[in-house]
Parts: sequence; C-alpha cells; structure tokens
Amino acid sequence: MQEQAVRKLGTGIGWRPEIADAIAGLTGLDWVEVVAENICPGHLPDALRRLLDAGTTVVPHGVSLGLGGAERPDLARLMALAERAEALGSPLVSEHIAFVRSSGGPGPRLEAGHLLPVPRTRDALDVLCENVRIAQDALPVPLALENIAAFIAWPDEELTEGQFLAELVARTGVRLLVDVANLHTNHVNRGEDPARALDELPVEAIAYVHVAGGYERDGLWYDSHAHPVTRPVLDVLAELRARVAPPGVLLERDDDFPSGAALAAELDAIRGVMAGARHG
Repeated sequence: MQEQAVRKLGTGIGWRPEIADAIAGLTGLDWVEVVAENICPGHLPDALRRLLDAGTTVVPHGVSLGLGGAERPDLARLMALAERAEALGSPLVSEHIAFVRSSGGPGPRLEAGHLLPVPRTRDALDVLCENVRIAQDALPVPLALENIAAFIAWPDEELTEGQFLAELVARTGVRLLVDVANLHTNHVNRGEDPARALDELPVEAIAYVHVAGGYERDGLWYDSHAHPVTRPVLDVLAELRARVAPPGVLLERDDDFPSGAALAAELDAIRGVMAGARHG
C-alpha cells in the first residue's frame, strides 16, 4: 500500500440500522463508521447508500482480524476488508489491537466473541507488528488501530499502554484510533492514568477518536456502548484535545438506542469539548 494522507474527518457517528433514520436527520454530521463485517458491498442498505450519494464519508471498522493473535492475518478477512474500503470509497479502515480466537492445536479454532487484550510484552509486540505489516500490505488505504478496554491486566507486562502503542507506531507507521472511553475504562478497572497514556502516545499518528458511554458497577467500568457518554469520558477527550486536534471524532452507540435529539445532544457535547468549551 502506498502511504496516503488521511483527510480531516470532522464529527461523526457509528452507523447502525436501528438509528439510520435518526442519523439521516442529524445536522452537521461529517462522516459515519460502519462495522465492516455487517455490510455487503453489493447490497448496501438504502439509508447508507443515500449518505454515500450525499457525499458523506464512510469508514469501515473491522472486528474480526485478530491482529494481536499468534497466527498471521487471514487473507480472506483482509481481502473482505479491502473490498469494503474500495466499495465505500473510504479514506482509511480501522481495526483493533486485540486477539479474538484461539490458534493452533488439534481442535477447531474457537471464536471468543469478544475483543481480548494483547499482553503488553515485547514478544507480543513483535507478533503484532508483523501482523500489522501484513495487513498494511494487503489494504488499499491506511490502517488505524484502536486501543481496547479490559477488566484485567496480564501478568509480567513490560510496557505501559502508551509505550506499547508508541513502539507499534514507530515500527510499522500504523495510525491510531484512540478510544477515550476505553482509556477511562482501563483507568477504573486497571488503575491506569489516561493522561500518562496520552503523554506517551505519538499524537501525530492519531487518525480519529472514539467516544462512547458506559456505566460503573461494583467498582468496575463496563464499556457498554448502550449508555450516554459520561463526564469522565468527556474529560479524557478534553485531555486529548489539549494535546492535539485529531482529524476526526466519532460517537459510538450499539444498543438501547436513544432518540435523534439525544444523539444530537451528545454530538454537541463532543463538539463543545473539541472547541475547548466546558461541559457539564
């Protein structure tokens, strides 16, 4: 893949069929993100096709590559992601720093059904970097990788999250999708300081930012994507904005969908943080 500049994205929202009508009615929306595995390039939903026809940027967001796993990326999955990027005319694609299935052994591979954290060790980083290089070579557009949320840390980790991501970028040139809700989740669940992670990141590598809601119960934070965005998550976004103006920021919502007015209010709160305004 030839190195390409990622265009400014602006303010966006995760496109889901359940809120397609609400999204169509939002004003000032610059782009949307779709779950890559949930769309078929030859049979796009009419509502998504109308956004494309109106000039709205659409970015495919993959969930199944498992780039943090021990095995090399599956070529068919890579080709499917590339096909979606080309069909949507996307300026980039994104995935996660995670593993999602078992590998090796005599039995069938098992799908976790969840994004599982990669140990922050140098051995795991070596594997991840090689998998990322393979993916980059197969994709027609730049790749951005997302930090994930976790309940626990692996034992004997050698790097902080910021150090791990910084080395990944230095070695591969990959871009970052920084999820500020996940940074908050890891703060509550793992005692990690979001400000330190942001200080250690190469912020110039950020392609865009995720913002999402969740809730706390029994001392743990659940990154539900089914609750309103909270002030602590917006505070992490403000910390990031104090360091860099990212090319894009996107609101995620995957369940218990609110009204269009509620979505618009959350987008306005995000815009306020990005503009440097106080939020309540």
